[in-house]
Amino acid sequence: MASVNPFDVSDSEEEAERRPNETVDTERRPSEGAPGPPPGNPFSPPADAEPPTLLLSGNRTSPSGEGTAASAVATSAMAGGAETRVSVDLIAAQLLRDQYILTALEFHTELLEAGRELPRLRDYFSNPGNFERQSGTPPAKDQALGPGGPLNRVGSISTLDSLDFARYSDDGNRESDERVAVLEFELRKARETIQALRANLTQAAESEVASQERKNFKSSPEIQEPIRPLEKRALNFLVNEYLLKNEYKLSSITFSDENDDQDFELWDDVGLNIPKPPDLLQLYRNGGSTLSSPRDKVDASVGVAFGDLPGNCTGREPLKKPDLSQQQQSEVVQELEYQLNLLNSEKQSLAEQIKKLQSEIQTLKKSVSSPHPASLELRSQNSPNLSSSVPSLDNGQYLDIRGVSEAENDLASPAAQNTSQPQQPTCNKVTGQPRVQFDQPNRKLSPAFQQALLSFCRMCSESRLGAEVSRIADSEESVMLMLGRCLPHIVPNVLLAKREELIPLILCTACLHPEPKERDQLLHILFNLIKRPDDEQRQMILTGCVAFARHVGPTRVEAELLPQCWEQINHKYPERRLLVAEACGALAPYLPKEIRSSLVLSMLQQMLTEDKADMVREAVVKSLGIIMGYIDDSDKYAQGFELMLLSLGDPSERVVNAVHQVFIPAFAAWTTELGTLHTALIPSLLARIEKLLTQGEHGLDEHKLHVFLSALQSLIPPLFAVVLQNAPFTSRAKPHEDIPSIEVTRFPRPASPLQDMAIIIGSRELLSSLLLLYDHQLEHEGTTGWESLLWVVNQLLPQLIDIVGRINVTSSTCVHEFSRFFWRFCRTFGKIFTNTKVKPQFQEILRLSEENVDASAGNGILTKATVPIYATGVLTCYNQEEDRKLLVGFLEDVMTTLSLSHAPLDSLKASFVELGANPVYHELLLTVLWYGVVHTSALVRCTAARMFELLVKGVNETLVAQRVVPALITLSSDPEISVRIATIPAFGTIMETVTQKELLERVKMQLASFLEDPQYQDQHSLHMEIIRTFGRVGPNAEPRFRDDFVLPHLHKLALANNSQTVESKRIDIAIHLFEAYSALSCCFISEEVMVNHFLPGLRCLHADMEQLSPEHEVILGSMIKECEIKVENRGISDAQGSISIASSLVGEDAKTKFLSKMGQLTTSGAMLANVFQRKK
Repeated sequence: MASVNPFDVSDSEEEAERRPNETVDTERRPSEGAPGPPPGNPFSPPADAEPPTLLLSGNRTSPSGEGTAASAVATSAMAGGAETRVSVDLIAAQLLRDQYILTALEFHTELLEAGRELPRLRDYFSNPGNFERQSGTPPAKDQALGPGGPLNRVGSISTLDSLDFARYSDDGNRESDERVAVLEFELRKARETIQALRANLTQAAESEVASQERKNFKSSPEIQEPIRPLEKRALNFLVNEYLLKNEYKLSSITFSDENDDQDFELWDDVGLNIPKPPDLLQLYRNGGSTLSSPRDKVDASVGVAFGDLPGNCTGREPLKKPDLSQQQQSEVVQELEYQLNLLNSEKQSLAEQIKKLQSEIQTLKKSVSSPHPASLELRSQNSPNLSSSVPSLDNGQYLDIRGVSEAENDLASPAAQNTSQPQQPTCNKVTGQPRVQFDQPNRKLSPAFQQALLSFCRMCSESRLGAEVSRIADSEESVMLMLGRCLPHIVPNVLLAKREELIPLILCTACLHPEPKERDQLLHILFNLIKRPDDEQRQMILTGCVAFARHVGPTRVEAELLPQCWEQINHKYPERRLLVAEACGALAPYLPKEIRSSLVLSMLQQMLTEDKADMVREAVVKSLGIIMGYIDDSDKYAQGFELMLLSLGDPSERVVNAVHQVFIPAFAAWTTELGTLHTALIPSLLARIEKLLTQGEHGLDEHKLHVFLSALQSLIPPLFAVVLQNAPFTSRAKPHEDIPSIEVTRFPRPASPLQDMAIIIGSRELLSSLLLLYDHQLEHEGTTGWESLLWVVNQLLPQLIDIVGRINVTSSTCVHEFSRFFWRFCRTFGKIFTNTKVKPQFQEILRLSEENVDASAGNGILTKATVPIYATGVLTCYNQEEDRKLLVGFLEDVMTTLSLSHAPLDSLKASFVELGANPVYHELLLTVLWYGVVHTSALVRCTAARMFELLVKGVNETLVAQRVVPALITLSSDPEISVRIATIPAFGTIMETVTQKELLERVKMQLASFLEDPQYQDQHSLHMEIIRTFGRVGPNAEPRFRDDFVLPHLHKLALANNSQTVESKRIDIAIHLFEAYSALSCCFISEEVMVNHFLPGLRCLHADMEQLSPEHEVILGSMIKECEIKVENRGISDAQGSISIASSLVGEDAKTKFLSKMGQLTTSGAMLANVFQRKK
């Protein structure tokens, strides 16, 4: 039997080229050798023609026994007489000329099946214009429609079951059906073209790898031969088939989506005449044994019996099967050799690493034992053979950015590298590291702060690839070692989009290549290596950039790396712009100081103002913070301040958070060194706040106030650091082990490591020592000569207290912001400072006496925001017993003073709202209110009753039942009517928020006593308070309470108001009733309550408004009409209920029948169209 290899067409193309053209041109199908045409055929050959020759191709067979018949016919024709062979093209031309279109189509199909496509027939049948009906005068025969002019169509021969009766209907219009026939023919032609192209694709895929390359792959088994397109499509089909068979449907769907260029339902889509191999399971089970050669398999679609081959093929010998045992042994030998090579390479790599570590240990020992780095360098210069005594480091030295060792710090000489010759860096003989000099800023940052600041560079050196990136080779031999380590990872992964594996190669080559143009091209490839790098990929690139910068020095960083960043600053992908923003910060320590404060600062400022992506602006702000940590040009202070304000005003919350976490701490550290933190930066922010308060008398811009105040709050830790570092005791601070550790709660939780006091000062031990001396100085020695602290006490605090007194006490946002600021301020500066410096200044201003309250103007200090900010921001800093007693006493005094002075209670209410937000202070506030409940003055008791309304919403129901309701019931029986009236809003709030039925019933009974007790019948103010409370809590109260209690009593009050004789009281009640009914009209009200109480109450109110307020009367009239319409519609809907149910049943029955009819249809479009066709 013949064999077909589905994945190797090694001899098809060579044999096709060697085959004579005459054989291809004259070969015919066996069916063409049938007896000659009948007499009279115009194509009959003349009698004296030569006998025809019939060539049978050796690689083509007939599917049946027609070949034998054809041979016999041909032989008889050769012996019978001399006939002339007629050209196939002439036959086709004659058929088209005589309009034998169907015959020509059949002839064209036969030729296609024989593999002998005729251009004339192909062009004719592929042109739709030859089959369109022409209207009007038919064109002449020489026109382009074809040799015979327009085509006169006839109905094709149809069987009875395939006949479409709609096509032959009586309407006489068959245009659309004929067009469908043409389109069907064109579809068949397109499919044939697809099959032909697929065959060509199969051959092209099989012949893609040249024979010489295959020999190379066979000779080197460790190098895997690349997968060919045909193999990939076949494996994809088998994998998808396996997933479907084993119920991995979701995986199959995902796999199909990722290979959308392949049809997994049709094996023929893999390639033409490719036999389908066994499934994956069968291949796996047979994987242990030697697989038979693909040539031993027979393609069922083209395989033939050996006896059916022509005579010139019978002499071929069958292919010999290879020696299976010999082939298996050779494969085992090759596999073992490959494993041996891998083990040898791993052994060499480990040996080199051991040698490198040993040499580094010796180098470190020598550097530690050396008296001074200068003398060590001098000895290295005077002793040329010193380097020979030190073992070589891995046959080539490396720069490791994962940590700068002591040897690097000791041996790096400022004059080690000439930056004017960046292409030839001189190397230290001892450590092998290039002696590169960086511009050190004239700064005094602590190493801990500097390390914390650089932690925002987002570098990664912990993983294998990160360690590889951070090691830069500086010799050709080391480059080879680097390639040896990286290539095994690159070869299998680069095709799977793991392009970050290329970063070490690119960086090493860019470092050591002598041509600047090539280096620029390599760095361009690095920044464009990944289209949209993710977070991990950006970290790898940044790690490589930093390693490159440390290796080549600041001159080449400026000349080679920065231009790449500048090119990407306006890239369309935000990930690429994010890479630029992060690179500017990561490269800041390795740039010339002039470039830091000019070009890089300008680039980041442009991105901050123009970029629309939040994550890019966030990275820009962090990089600006890093730049502020390395800048030492004092002229840039103004620009830095404007950048701080600009970034604080950013609409993105993540950008603002980055400002507080990175930029402001770094900027404050710079201003600390400049000495302008407390002389310029903080006063500038305070001036802007005061200007905002001056301009905002008619409406304060609370957002800007929040921006400035949050910046001040972030400056509190640096300010306290300035106080500690400029104290009289600073020189005496010595960190040692005996110092007690700092309490965890000593400082507020920092928003960033850069705001941690231990990081700012330098170490936790030093901070602990300074704090002990700080507390001792404040408690025993005073502040004489302590300029920084005196500025805080004498200038900052008075200005802040003055600002607090000018803000609007009714603005809960402003009160909360300032309260948080003072809380962090007092916690940072400590308890002794708060008790001795902050509280006395507030107490001096808040002298708790009636003289300090201007009752007539209402502008006394106790009515300002100073009260709630002092209570919630200063007195709550420390939560010990004496602190709580001080807070309770202050609130009691404020409540008493404001009540007795008849002053507004806004400041007390703001204090209760701010403190009530924290459940810790609920018991404390209830203690204050109980003090008011039992107070001898009715004014104080009335104030306490009103304060309960603010407290009820935040207190849990247990406290409400145990503490609030008993106090309110006590006040509801107070001898003073004003105190009883003041409890009504609190009772209403309980009805709105509490769910316990017992509590609700007690409150309901108390409110009912107010409404039904005869002693309150003429209490106008009580009725107004009840109506106001019902309008406020009614929409949110329980529906049953609203229907059974609120609306009936509102109806009674409206009816009683019609008979009110005092006009002023009547209009007051009417207006409050109007507001209550307006609020309750939005609620769902049952029809019974609507008819019995709501509508009658509205009509009573309408009667009052007709006489008292015509403008309200119009609104009430429309409300009454709407309510009446609602009642009528409900009645109609109830009456139509049974009808709607019946109609819905009928509708459901019709829908069910329709869907069942549709469900019986097949997927045929023709049948679907016939369903909706009009019956004749």
